[in-house]
Amino acid sequence: MQSLVKKGIWLCGFILLSMSGYAQADIINDVKEAIKLGSSKEIVRYLNNSIDITIDGKMDSYSKTQAEFILKDFFKKNPPSSFVIVHQGASKGGSPYATGQFASTNENVYLVWVRLKKINEKFLIHEMSFIKE
Repeated sequence: MQSLVKKGIWLCGFILLSMSGYAQADIINDVKEAIKLGSSKEIVRYLNNSIDITIDGKMDSYSKTQAEFILKDFFKKNPPSSFVIVHQGASKGGSPYATGQFASTNENVYLVWVRLKKINEKFLIHEMSFIKE
């Protein structure tokens, strides 16, 4: 009986861990699609209440509302032509991240970096960078 209980506990832990990984991968995929569309309105759904955004080496902290306007302005100046995720991983502290390459219709190309942070059992974007290549 004890062995069955241990197996049940292990299975529950595995399922929860898998769901957690799925949730972060799901968010990264949704953010990828929003960046492809140049939709600040969609990206803001996944932002933490406070977020660090870097554009061309200028980093600042913004509220969720301010961040939407910053991203909207960026996409207005750089309409997307493509965006692909080139790498996903997690920091030593366990924060998931993704890097990608964003190309705009005006031929600007940016390295994009997105870092998630777990807030109240939910992964949200804590940091986002657009660095011109």
